[in-house]
Amino acid sequence: MTHPLDTLTVCRSAAVEHLRAIAQRVATGEARVLVTGESGVGKDDLARFIHARSRRAALPFVTVSGVGLPERSLGVALNAAMRAARGGTLFLDEVSELPLTLQARLLRLLEGGLAAPDGLPYDQRVIASTTRDLGELVAHGQFREDLVYRLQVVHLHVPPLRERREDVRPLAEWKSRTLDRTLVCTSEAWSALEHYYWPGNVRELSNVVEQLTWTAPHATVRLDDLPESVRGYAAGGLKPVRERRRQMADEIYTGLIEGRYTFWTDVYEMFMRRDLTRDDLRGLIRRGLTATRGSYRSMLELFGMARGDYKRLLNFLAAHECALDFHEFRPQRPEARESRGRLEPSGGPARGSNL
Repeated sequence: MTHPLDTLTVCRSAAVEHLRAIAQRVATGEARVLVTGESGVGKDDLARFIHARSRRAALPFVTVSGVGLPERSLGVALNAAMRAARGGTLFLDEVSELPLTLQARLLRLLEGGLAAPDGLPYDQRVIASTTRDLGELVAHGQFREDLVYRLQVVHLHVPPLRERREDVRPLAEWKSRTLDRTLVCTSEAWSALEHYYWPGNVRELSNVVEQLTWTAPHATVRLDDLPESVRGYAAGGLKPVRERRRQMADEIYTGLIEGRYTFWTDVYEMFMRRDLTRDDLRGLIRRGLTATRGSYRSMLELFGMARGDYKRLLNFLAAHECALDFHEFRPQRPEARESRGRLEPSGGPARGSNL
């Protein structure tokens, strides 16, 4: 039976058909799997796809996420998940976010050297996912190289939705059916949906379809009924990658200073749901520091945050590697060296120079 979140089964692209065939073969064994891909592509769906076709299908599928929890709470959650997943599958969502101490514990689990409190073996299959480059994290000392080898026995990559546009329509129709609705679109609307960049991938498509099924004023969805971002891209207004990131940061920045958004209710929650990426958040902070000339305290007021949120904000940004060096945004002071009208030995401009 198809799992309600098993989006892989409705896709029609050659890329997903190939991925599905490999996952079917992998499911029959016990090899650990590392699933990579952008936020929202359905890495958890692929993990469930494998579990549902394995000999462990009747036993628990337990997810533990490394995002958003302090180390102590994450350690407790990991212990509980390991016990709950006994005999089944343990899915480590965003394993790249595990601190090094918990990485060591996970390594012992995978090597069979971690005993359960009741003395019984854990006996679980481990599938992990990440949106980040583990090789780069290893190079920066943020992830254990030996753990990468243990996790990446099989590596499966889920391509972004923009690289498999033929999956947009079947996914959209599938989502509408789960809502007991029928999504009917004009050819222009389908074309816009299929050619949109989908920075949030399948998760964003699911949200757009749910919005359309309840808010579109016509039985047949027209181009004008689509969200502005989709229409804008169809008209050439939204650009991929770097421009998309900048546009996202600009939209959130404007919403914060106009009072339409609040940081902790909107921005924080969007980030924790992974509807905002680190690049989006860094872009927002860059805009704020540019406006305040490098002052995080002034940025609190700019974004409508309380003064008491200063440490909370810095800790949040540091924990997710989104803090930026304020010195970069401070005005540069002119050098005040005696030059007597000539270049200094360092090669800097002489006093009075306009450079």
